[in-house]
Amino acid sequence: MNTQMWLTGLSLAVVLAFVPAHAGVLDSHCTPAKAAKSAAAKATVGVGGRCDAKETLKDTADDAIDLDLDADDAKDTLEDVRDKADDAHDTLDDAVHDRGDRDD
Repeated sequence: MNTQMWLTGLSLAVVLAFVPAHAGVLDSHCTPAKAAKSAAAKATVGVGGRCDAKETLKDTADDAIDLDLDADDAKDTLEDVRDKADDAHDTLDDAVHDRGDRDD
């Protein structure tokens, strides 16, 4: 019985030791929606996700290059992302403002 408990504990320790090694491996392809959710979570809970405006713009630019868009299409895509980021920022401001109204 004692050996079984020791092996179970050792197995658990080995598994837990390697879990953090995979934490950064996943690529969370950032979109404006993910960036907005991350910002809202950061504002309300204090902990956000991996996506922010900078990462979203980078991923969108990478997508534009991957899709081999011409310059006009890439410019339109960037303008769309900026518009969505502005909308997300406005939504976040509204949420923070509404939260402030509830605290009063």
